[in-house]
Amino acid sequence: MADSITREQRRKNMQAIRSQSKLENKVSKELWKKGYRFRKNDKTLFGKPDISIKKYKVVIFIDSCFWHACEIHGNRPKTNQNFWDEKLERNKKRDLEVNQYYIDSNWNIKRVWEHEIKESFCKVADELADFIDRCKKETPV
Repeated sequence: MADSITREQRRKNMQAIRSQSKLENKVSKELWKKGYRFRKNDKTLFGKPDISIKKYKVVIFIDSCFWHACEIHGNRPKTNQNFWDEKLERNKKRDLEVNQYYIDSNWNIKRVWEHEIKESFCKVADELADFIDRCKKETPV
C-alpha cells in the first residue's frame, strides 16, 4: 500500500518529532511542583533518561507506545514494514540493555508507559513521587 503523503512531507513530519514529548514535560512539571529536583534527558547517563536524580541513583523513562512497541497500543506502520519492524525491535532490545545496565549498577529504574499517563495522570504522578521517596530512604547519602 502506498503512503498517502509524499516522501518529503513524511520526512518533514518525522523531523518535527522532538526528543522531549508533551507527556514528559507534563510529568516533569508535576514532579517539580511536588518539590522534586532532577535533571531531564541527562546526556551523561546511559540511555539519556527522561528524568534522573543522581544523588539517589534514580532514573525514570517515559516510553511512548509507538517508539517502544507497546503490546497494547503500539501500532505498526503500514508502509516500509521491514524497516519499522527492525527499528522497533532495536528500540525494545536497547530498552532491555538500559534496564540491565542500571540494575547492574545498583540504580533505581522506573519505566512508565504513555498510555498509563493518559489513563490516570494523577495516579502515575503519585506513584513516581512514592518511587522517588522510597529511593531517598534507601540510598545512603
